[in-house]
Amino acid sequence: MQNRFGIKDFLVLLLLLAILATQWLSMVQRDRQWPVLQAIADQVGALDERLAGVDARLSSGVVSAPRATVGGPVAAATPSRAEGWARTGVPVQWQPEPSFANDPSKVPGYRVGGEWVEVFEGQPQKLTPYLYADVYGNRVVDRVCESLGSFDPKTMMLVGVLADAWQVDPDGKWIRAHLNPRAKFSDGSPVTAEDVRWTYQDFIMNPAIDADRTRSTLADILDGVEVIDERSVEFRFKDALFSNILIALGEPILSKKYYAQFEAAQVNQSTGLLMGSGPFMMAQTPKSVSELSTQWTPGNDVVLVRNPNWWIGRAPLDGQRFRVIKDDLARLVAYDNNEASMVLPTSPQYNALLRDRHDFEKTNYALKWINMRSGYSFIAWQCGPRGETGRLTPFQDGRVRRAMTLLLDREKMIRDIWDGIGVVAKGPFNPESPASNPSLSPLEFNPQAAMALLKEAGWEDRNQDGILENEKGEKFKFEYTYATGGEIAERIARFVVDSYNKAGIEVTTRPIDWARYQDLLKSRDFDAITLAWSANSPESDPRQTYHSESMAKGRDNFSQWSSPEADALIEKGRRTMDPAMRMLVWHELERVIAEGQPYTFIRVAPWLRLIKRDFGNVRMYKTGLSPEEYFFSGPSSTTQPGT
Repeated sequence: MQNRFGIKDFLVLLLLLAILATQWLSMVQRDRQWPVLQAIADQVGALDERLAGVDARLSSGVVSAPRATVGGPVAAATPSRAEGWARTGVPVQWQPEPSFANDPSKVPGYRVGGEWVEVFEGQPQKLTPYLYADVYGNRVVDRVCESLGSFDPKTMMLVGVLADAWQVDPDGKWIRAHLNPRAKFSDGSPVTAEDVRWTYQDFIMNPAIDADRTRSTLADILDGVEVIDERSVEFRFKDALFSNILIALGEPILSKKYYAQFEAAQVNQSTGLLMGSGPFMMAQTPKSVSELSTQWTPGNDVVLVRNPNWWIGRAPLDGQRFRVIKDDLARLVAYDNNEASMVLPTSPQYNALLRDRHDFEKTNYALKWINMRSGYSFIAWQCGPRGETGRLTPFQDGRVRRAMTLLLDREKMIRDIWDGIGVVAKGPFNPESPASNPSLSPLEFNPQAAMALLKEAGWEDRNQDGILENEKGEKFKFEYTYATGGEIAERIARFVVDSYNKAGIEVTTRPIDWARYQDLLKSRDFDAITLAWSANSPESDPRQTYHSESMAKGRDNFSQWSSPEADALIEKGRRTMDPAMRMLVWHELERVIAEGQPYTFIRVAPWLRLIKRDFGNVRMYKTGLSPEEYFFSGPSSTTQPGT
């Protein structure tokens, strides 16, 4: 039988071809529509973020005028700004509604989602507020907890966060603060005046809780905290001090509802008992005593997630992660392998990257700037009895301490170890601060003058063996303690040993893991130890570090340096309310400290940060960085770091 291709077959074939063509055109159209659909999705996400902020304000029962940028003009008055809570006759300082210093949603490329990964150079042991002992704990707590006030990133003026207004006693003996009615913790409960009182009186000031560092400061200053009403609290002070307002407004506020369920011993043993009102929260926080075993412990990444109840708005990123990489080179390798969003490079690494990789800044921000938190590195000399042994070191003599500084060529250290980045430190105040004495210069490298001072103090090579001895025939030798984990620390140690060996001083090194540092400082168990201080405000109170009363256990005069002249200047400066006159007192204090040399001040350094350009809204502020403003913009981002 013969097959024939008829008209019916032709029509079926034509219909089939039409169907295939339609399918092909549909696929092409979908491919073309995909970027448009993605853009629409991004816009919907951004709209969702903005609506979330509106919803948060509506759900709080407070409808206000559009929020002013922090540090900008005061927002228009709202019904919540009644002043029945205030003392009569004293002006109320109303604050702008808190928000981002730079609104990320208005930056090109803005989108919601993504994770920020930050690298720690050392292992924190605790993240529990007031119990942590290092900068790493501080960096985490800053993103989870909030205080009544904070420094505006642009203007450095003190502005409200949890507090929307305050009054300051003209005589400096009290401060009354009013809480923003919208403020709430990450569990949704409101921030109340009782939370503030409890944080200060029942947590920090509780001797059963290991908050020694903060408590030692407050005990000398604070006379009490009183609840006025649900949203108003008053701080009373023992004396009128310039730092009173920082004490009242600058400490993280804890939730009584959350923390009061734990006994003091459980708080002390905790490592990650962290809950607050800030933009992020711990990914896993124990909700009750029965869940304490689920808290973060050292050795694990610290994982934060966006706080869905953040009352100010909503952070663009889904979360932030902190991981520990102690080795300098390993940190940079991890960053190059896209295992980190930001690292703190060493100075040689920073210079080498910009010098050798000409396209580096196309995909990375290479940031370098001086800010409020730029600190100084130093060697602390044990001026008092060492640890439990009570042994006195050679550094009890001020002439010896001065000689130790004269023997150290700090200019060469900066050139050889930090590749020329930084300047020689002359004292405890940031050289950019008005507290720094402009007439004071760092001690210069002068071995001859150093040897003369050592001889005057009784140290000379009496038996011609190349080692200095005292009149008893005891050799001049000491132990130099430093933190392990980095090439820079090792190079500093070698430089120190070599410098003092040349002068006839025997040095043994004692490398210690960072986790043990705090115990050594508390016990005063060292001859000499290297460390660095950084500030968290434009002007710090020097009492905690340099006053003789701060030699007590748990306080920060761990070098046990005592100077009646310095004590008198510290007390005078703290009670000088006029800023210009106070700066003159601090100038004189810096001179006394420079003469006493409880530390050999080594280097003041700018901040160095490497950050992936995958993130937008990265800005160098006078207060440092604000990662809560960042958003993940993808590898195609071409945004520039602003200010």
